[in-house]
Amino acid sequence: MTKATAAALVLFSGGQDSTTCLALALDRYARVETVGFDYGQRHRVELDQRAAIRESLGRSFPAWRKRLGDDQVIRIEALAQISTTAMTHDVEIVADGRGLPNTFVPGRNLVFLTLAAALAYRRGIKHIVGGMCETDFSGYPDCRDDTVKAMQLALNLGMDAHFILETPLMWLDKAATWRLAETLGGTALVDLILEATHSCYLGERAIRHDWGYGCGSCPACRLRAEGWRKYIAS
Repeated sequence: MTKATAAALVLFSGGQDSTTCLALALDRYARVETVGFDYGQRHRVELDQRAAIRESLGRSFPAWRKRLGDDQVIRIEALAQISTTAMTHDVEIVADGRGLPNTFVPGRNLVFLTLAAALAYRRGIKHIVGGMCETDFSGYPDCRDDTVKAMQLALNLGMDAHFILETPLMWLDKAATWRLAETLGGTALVDLILEATHSCYLGERAIRHDWGYGCGSCPACRLRAEGWRKYIAS
């Protein structure tokens, strides 16, 4: 089965990276389903944006609308119960003794990939697409290429399956991610990402910057803003 006739499952948070991955999957695959995760995140507004993004993609890109399949949101309250992080609790964003920001939720992507694979298994989907990135990231160990490769091996062994975990943004910085969006959907997709997606860790959507909504000071906002500046300057 070729990609043109295959299905894909996209880990879709409602942020810039996962929306770009969703657009890429819609461009490549015959059927694309999405899955989101509610783990008690402080910026839960990102989940609220998911439906609007899917609707906008379908409206602006008719060919993609025909390929866009089911969506599910899976609740994982345990991630917030077992760790106190700045992503799940109202605490200041700081770095720990290792230099790792306390926005790191231990095991988050490992759990996401495991549940996504279980869903893909049930849905008969081989390709699982995630927005993990090792180029522009905060040092999260579960975003590394080696981690994803190890998870692919473990999931295939544990489920006797042949999943392919795809991370198209792994070696792209944020500027390159903006350029990829433009390549996939032109200014219409770039504008959609600017207006509809959410990246701010504090969940701020009352302030609109040239790069989108956010507080402007958290690590996610700074990374997105810097990527936007480099993109428009290139």
